[in-house]
Amino acid sequence: MKLRHNKKRNTAFLYEALVKELTKAVVNNDIEKKNVLVSMLKENFSTGKILQKELELIKVLSETKKTDLYTAERILGESAKRHSALNQEEIFAAQSKLIESINKNLGKEVYGNFVPNYKHLATIWQMFTQNTSVKEKVLLERTLIAAMTSKGKEAIKSKQMPHVDKLVFKTVIENFNKSYDGELLAEQKELLNNYIVSFGANEVEFKVYLNEELGRLKSEVTTLKEKEVMLENRDLASKLEDVRTTLDKFQTKKINPAMLEKVMQVQKLVKECAE
Repeated sequence: MKLRHNKKRNTAFLYEALVKELTKAVVNNDIEKKNVLVSMLKENFSTGKILQKELELIKVLSETKKTDLYTAERILGESAKRHSALNQEEIFAAQSKLIESINKNLGKEVYGNFVPNYKHLATIWQMFTQNTSVKEKVLLERTLIAAMTSKGKEAIKSKQMPHVDKLVFKTVIENFNKSYDGELLAEQKELLNNYIVSFGANEVEFKVYLNEELGRLKSEVTTLKEKEVMLENRDLASKLEDVRTTLDKFQTKKINPAMLEKVMQVQKLVKECAE
């Protein structure tokens, strides 16, 4: 079965493509473009907006994994029911406005951004599309249920930001202090505090903050490598290059407490080497 997928009409794809573009803008220190993207994301995906409502339903299906068959079928059925209750004309109009804004302010190359779970998002979009035939919809539902119940490597990887509360905050600090003694640095506290409130409409702000912090750390590591003492120590220079490579990978990885601990380690390393 091969259905045509219009990615410009896939709300989840548009969101992920814009977030990817935002990451590039932050890395390239393109402040003007970053501000345009943040404004665009807030305007279209803030709580209560029609595209945010559709995005949340898509996220439920794309991020659910390793569940039992009964639960998967219930989640799929309820998601489909709630999506059909959304005003489809309003969704289409909002997408059209967003597409026009992207074309005018950013350029069509945004649609070429790589989205890791593109095929899975396409399947969900096709399942939600009203002109999909009954047979096609049933086959698509089977595909989604298989992904939601899969317990192997083929399961669709979740991109959901995990819930963070005071207990998680405490755990991150305790794990960090097992390897590193002393009080948390100001930048480490700021990182954790920003993460704790990174829900809903605040998710975009945290991604912007994190990308800026990763960019700062990469710049600091590059500066450290150019110091005379580092140039004379090949082993240390090599380790710093490994750190920079790790920071590059963080910009495309799932955000979770384990990742935050590693970022905090880099923050401490950079601070100590700069002193």
